[in-house]
Amino acid sequence: MEIRSTTDDDLDVFVATLHAAFGRFPETPVDGGGLWWSAFEPDRGLLAVAEDGRPVGTATAYSFELTLPGQVVVPVSGVSDVGVLPSHRRRGVLKAMMRHQLAQLRARGEAVAVLLASEAGIYGRFGYGPATYTRRLTVQRHQAALDRPRARVGVDEAGSIELLRGADCRELLQEVYDRYRRAQPGALSRPPRWWTRRAGQPPISPAPRYVAVHRDDDGVPDGYAAYSVGEHGTLTVDETITTDDAVFTALARYVLGHDLVTKVVFKHFPPEHPLRWQFADFRAGQVSEDTDWLWVRLLDVPRALAARGWFADGELVLDVEDPFLGEHGRYLLTVRDGEGDCVPTDREPDLSLDVRDLGSIYLGGTTPSTLVRAGHVRAHHPDAAALADTLFRADRAPHCLHWF
Repeated sequence: MEIRSTTDDDLDVFVATLHAAFGRFPETPVDGGGLWWSAFEPDRGLLAVAEDGRPVGTATAYSFELTLPGQVVVPVSGVSDVGVLPSHRRRGVLKAMMRHQLAQLRARGEAVAVLLASEAGIYGRFGYGPATYTRRLTVQRHQAALDRPRARVGVDEAGSIELLRGADCRELLQEVYDRYRRAQPGALSRPPRWWTRRAGQPPISPAPRYVAVHRDDDGVPDGYAAYSVGEHGTLTVDETITTDDAVFTALARYVLGHDLVTKVVFKHFPPEHPLRWQFADFRAGQVSEDTDWLWVRLLDVPRALAARGWFADGELVLDVEDPFLGEHGRYLLTVRDGEGDCVPTDREPDLSLDVRDLGSIYLGGTTPSTLVRAGHVRAHHPDAAALADTLFRADRAPHCLHWF
């Protein structure tokens, strides 16, 4: 079997092989793209080719930027479109593609890779760990009243909301999203190629959506909610984009007050968002589909740890095992004044962990002590987990809602 990179001429065979792996048939692209794979980067795809010349597996990576704690932005590869034909599963095809791809990503000089896992049991063995989480919040309209903020009685929400059609405000959506993702840990960029080719999910895709755009007192757009109303009066919010809690509340109030609606569903609701506390009826918001979203893998541990921002001073020795690549390293992480330095060391470790667990705690969305309690991370002294929790905390909870 051969693993080779794709070219422009391989697009059709790549798409056909990928769809066959999942038992689907390719859709016909609309003008300029408009499908979930429309942002495919031909020079970043991989094909696994059997000895008889038939393609039997696919994998690719998209070029993104990831926002780390401290509003640090780094280039990452978004691994996607991974599939193996049912006739060739359990023959080492996936493992060969993952090993080949990781070597390529390191050759590009990237310290971090990310993916969305179609099945949670697959990618841990390749060194990826779940690092951000998302959930769905459903609110019945008759319970949707928001309480007055008790600490800010008499203060009205500033700004205004304008209703637009998604197809008419793509540049505005790009602008607002780009400001949002640079301030939100865990968020990924949406490169121009994604918007131009309308790849992914609404509001990027051609699916019709209404967009409630929030503007501040100076008329500058600082948030939006993209939504549609479906059968049985269900209003579904695809995404609410803002890092300002007051703007989020204003957008939530808008959709919750929509006429002829029986319930409102917020997709990709941030796990630690305070909206549930703002309902007059605390039980109004029902949480479901609480799940992982962005998985993270460190390709270069010292560079990755030095790149992110830190919010407490201290030292931590990490003993990191990478079973898939057969690598092992022990590193001293030193944090001073918000900056981290990470170097090899022979000091006794504070924590011993798998590289997948390091990926899970990297963005601050999973505490090291949780993984110690789960039996995945070993703390070598009683204070080690608490120290690691303090060091790895983020400025705000990481969240990602970009689909790729």
